Amino acid sequence: MVKVEVLGMILAGGQGSRLYPLTAKRAKPAVPFGAKYRIIDFVLNNFVNSGIYSIYVLTQFKAQSLTEHIQRYWRFGAFLEDHFILLVPAQMYRYEELGPVWYRGTADAIYQNLHLVQNHAPTAVAVFGGDHIFKMNVRHMVEYHYEKRADITIAAYPVPVEEASRFGVLQVDPEWRITEFQEKPKDPKPIPNKPHLALASMGNYIFRTEALFELLEADAREEASSHDFGKDVIPRALKEGYRVYAYDFHRNPIPGQEGPNLYWRDVGTLDAYFEASMDLVKVVPEFDLFNPEWPLRTANLFSPPAKFVHETGERVGRALNSLLAGGVIVSGGTVRESVLFRRVRVNSYSLVERSVLFDDVEVGRYCRIRNAIIDKDVKIPPHTEIGYDLEADRARGFTVTPEGVVVVPKGYRF
Repeated sequence: MVKVEVLGMILAGGQGSRLYPLTAKRAKPAVPFGAKYRIIDFVLNNFVNSGIYSIYVLTQFKAQSLTEHIQRYWRFGAFLEDHFILLVPAQMYRYEELGPVWYRGTADAIYQNLHLVQNHAPTAVAVFGGDHIFKMNVRHMVEYHYEKRADITIAAYPVPVEEASRFGVLQVDPEWRITEFQEKPKDPKPIPNKPHLALASMGNYIFRTEALFELLEADAREEASSHDFGKDVIPRALKEGYRVYAYDFHRNPIPGQEGPNLYWRDVGTLDAYFEASMDLVKVVPEFDLFNPEWPLRTANLFSPPAKFVHETGERVGRALNSLLAGGVIVSGGTVRESVLFRRVRVNSYSLVERSVLFDDVEVGRYCRIRNAIIDKDVKIPPHTEIGYDLEADRARGFTVTPEGVVVVPKGYRF
């Protein structure tokens, strides 16, 4: 295979159990987001927009919809050997002492596929997660990595101290060299002089290739290891004197975007997913989908335009402060502060507000829906209410989140 400078490795095997039932039949990176995208699209766009075109996507749990999405819609031409986005399903690597096993952790997922890295002999390997919503010029981080002569560079983001126990927490010196790493600590150390903030690892890494091989091979021999980058590999690297630096995500420049790069969301819970979706319909959202200098590619399904019909008395088709994908028909109903995916139909006299409706949802006449996530292929009968009586919603078997968001599973039949 052809040699490349930077090889991208995307970890896209997560179960996403906290997003159930949206992950009942799909992996977390395959969950739809923003009317037409899937979560995986954002990291793929980050690589491609950064000029990194050699990418492996490592999958494991419930990967069929993710596989179909990438195979069908993320293709380069067939004539450039260093332009590829290839899926790598878990293949049960055979260890002498354990026999064949699935990926045992994030580090083990890369270790089991080191032969792919070896084939391309890259200068650097970018290991990124596939389940966050953000924009990032990865090339800028790579150049910083080279400038620091780092063995490992970790993208870092300040978070409130009370939330930091969900992340790896970094301590750095004035040159941003990492001096300490705590993986999901119960009592996170704050940033010096900023007691309300902690510096969190985003789980996105740039490795010098030789250092990646050395550290993963050592980790694989460690029986007590959980084979995770945050828990095992990064602490080992610090202990053994590797040059490990933090990269300030806020410094990351996005063409066409003014000011610091502040938006990064782990939509790992239903409430976090809902909150991120509702942000998109604000007049000035924190996450801009409309920047032509940083295009966001996804499946091109050649949908017809969205359509609004009827303007008679109370029977008026309209959408206010909402995102609508192609093929949506609002037929005499009202949509307010909502995200509607492809081919959704809202029929006459119905109200949909502060909700997310996935592909092919149909809302019957005289329905009222609020604070809801409706998965694909759900047909809602006339006069149905969702989000108004949470006990009734629970009785139907719907998930109700701590914040009162009602989630209707894919293909539900009333």
